[in-house]
Amino acid sequence: MSIKTPGTLALIGAGEFLPPIAAVDKMLLERIIGTPRVVVLPTASAPDGAGVPERCAKMGVDHFSQLGAAVEAVMLLQRGDADDTNIVSQIAAANFVYFSGGKPSYLLETLQDTAAWQAIMHVLMEGGVLAGCSAGAMVLGGELFDFPRLWRTIPAFGLAPEIIVIPHFDEIPTTLSSTIGLTRRKLTLIGIDGSTAFVRTNGLWNVYGRGGVTVFSGNKKTRYHAGDQVPLPG
Repeated sequence: MSIKTPGTLALIGAGEFLPPIAAVDKMLLERIIGTPRVVVLPTASAPDGAGVPERCAKMGVDHFSQLGAAVEAVMLLQRGDADDTNIVSQIAAANFVYFSGGKPSYLLETLQDTAAWQAIMHVLMEGGVLAGCSAGAMVLGGELFDFPRLWRTIPAFGLAPEIIVIPHFDEIPTTLSSTIGLTRRKLTLIGIDGSTAFVRTNGLWNVYGRGGVTVFSGNKKTRYHAGDQVPLPG
């Protein structure tokens, strides 16, 4: 079963901060009671090299500024930053937290059991939005695939404990996506296309955006599109 929280959990398949996802992000901003205060965390991109997190952060700030939101980048790039008082205070003052893409295992290891993660959870429990794109979405499920070893998973943050998120699903070759669907039976696999969001509010999941969401549950494969509500198994 989904964990019912006062806030909104948004899992985006790919394409953060680009024009095709703007309508979805605008919708998420409208879920905020009061003035949206967005923080962008480019943490997952830190292993990708010097300058990459900074570029990602700038894209996020520009994107949400154009949508009319107050936004700042929080440069939480290594585990020591996750217990830094100033960084934790920045997160705690927000009501919308956005994880951009990169390396999911690095994001998980950097935030797990830290003051920053506690602040992020506080934002969600107070009715805010927690959004993750690509790697940022993967870490929010019950487990995540330890790519490229598709037969192996590792525990994730468990905010959606019944699912494993597969981002960029529309970019995965059909033969590989079919193989992925056969690799796991314990949890439900959720393939999310680019420019598409799988959003939970009040325990209910809905699809938004340009693409679709593919659900692998047991031996069943079901495709959902924008506007559809997805009945996840209990």
